[in-house]
Amino acid sequence: MDQLWVNQAIEKIEADYQRSADTHLIKLDIPCLTDIDIYLKDESTHPTGSLKHRLARSLFLYGLCNGWIKKDTPIIESSSGSTAVSEAYFARLLGLPFIAVMPKSTAKRKIQQIEFYGAKCHFVNHSSEIYAESQRLADELSGHYMDQFTYAERATDWRGNNNIANSIFEQMQREPHPVPSWIVMSPGTGGTSATIGRYIRYQRETTKLLVVDPEHSVFFDYYHQGDSSLTCTQGSKIEGIGRPRVEPSFIPGVVDEMIKVKDAASIATIYWLERLIGRKAGPSTGTNLYGALKLATQMKARGEKGSIVTLLCDGGERYLDTYYNEQWVNCNIGDIGHYQAELEAFNKTGQLG
Repeated sequence: MDQLWVNQAIEKIEADYQRSADTHLIKLDIPCLTDIDIYLKDESTHPTGSLKHRLARSLFLYGLCNGWIKKDTPIIESSSGSTAVSEAYFARLLGLPFIAVMPKSTAKRKIQQIEFYGAKCHFVNHSSEIYAESQRLADELSGHYMDQFTYAERATDWRGNNNIANSIFEQMQREPHPVPSWIVMSPGTGGTSATIGRYIRYQRETTKLLVVDPEHSVFFDYYHQGDSSLTCTQGSKIEGIGRPRVEPSFIPGVVDEMIKVKDAASIATIYWLERLIGRKAGPSTGTNLYGALKLATQMKARGEKGSIVTLLCDGGERYLDTYYNEQWVNCNIGDIGHYQAELEAFNKTGQLG
């Protein structure tokens, strides 16, 4: 009976996948960049509105095929929001109870979306507390702790099978510079950067991977120092990315270069992007795009031609009370005026910083 339920659960997830189209690749119109094209892979168009829809699908299939998820198994996940939204969607699809363990600071809109899918939210004071509390709940309820931070890089087939890297390269085939010079990604679990980096190497592409880390995150220091015991006492202010500890899914060996991006630069960049495409994007998109613009500046200075691809991770409508609220930004991020002026100057010169 359990195997029959598992088979039916996998069929439901696969059917849901077949009903979904691939996400769009948006070419940005930036006149100051000559022969350097920047693209956004728009992951906000997934049914649950973010890049994490791919991860949630993979994690459920991984758990089902490993025998960890059975009929009526409670699912528990530690998340800053978007992964929990997507996993709540799949839990409802399979008729499973779901609890999201997250910091109290999580955006209200994400909490509402999780609850919309019939799931429960369980709050902790600091992002570093989500791991132990998730495991405690799983033990108490005889449930399965999904643990995206451990299994993100394992659950996704990085060789192909329409993963995000495979999709990017296929969509770029008819562009002026079909093989990207760079792909830019920010780490939350580290699973997406692992998938992209591994795919690039497996396909023997010349593309390089830049990983951009926000403030109050240990990934950048770990990449340069190699110390996996590093921790950070303050949580990331860019929701969805940056971690207070080195996550198992972050694989530094597939990364060609890492930079730190100031939080103020990330927020200034999503405002700049809104003026460019007429849409709001989440804060991690600002981190990604700022890194892409820095690369474009360097390429232009060297007289290089090529393309850069990065991700629009989720839409900005989830953050109207936070990153798109001037008072909240002033209190939590600080003055972003310097970076707004920098981006306005970039529009004229193609030079950032």
